[in-house]
Amino acid sequence: VQLQASGGGLVQAGGSLRLSCAASGGTFSRYVMGWFRQGPGKEREFVAAITQSGGRRSYADSVKDRFTISRDVAMNTVYLQMNVLKPEDTAVYYCGATLVRSLVIPTTPTAYDYWGHGTQVTVSS
Repeated sequence: VQLQASGGGLVQAGGSLRLSCAASGGTFSRYVMGWFRQGPGKEREFVAAITQSGGRRSYADSVKDRFTISRDVAMNTVYLQMNVLKPEDTAVYYCGATLVRSLVIPTTPTAYDYWGHGTQVTVSS
């Protein structure tokens, strides 16, 4: 599966952005989809993930209650709605896909087999 992330940009603290990740070349409904981010000089970290059916979601503590992950099967797209953005949310955001089926939603980058190019999110103070 190929993934294409978009929607990043420059926003002031307290603002909102919606990221999109369009999938192609695979059966979208088979994949757990995740969002990760990597700030300058930092390792890639988990942000949010959603199961194949969309029935379960997982969030990093740092974004819980501010970010919402969703997926549109008809559009083969996963979204990340980001509200109340903070300067510490500044990073390159990546979407990933994995075929793993588990009771526990994977939150480590190594669990994801497919990645898109990142999209830059910059939050100014």
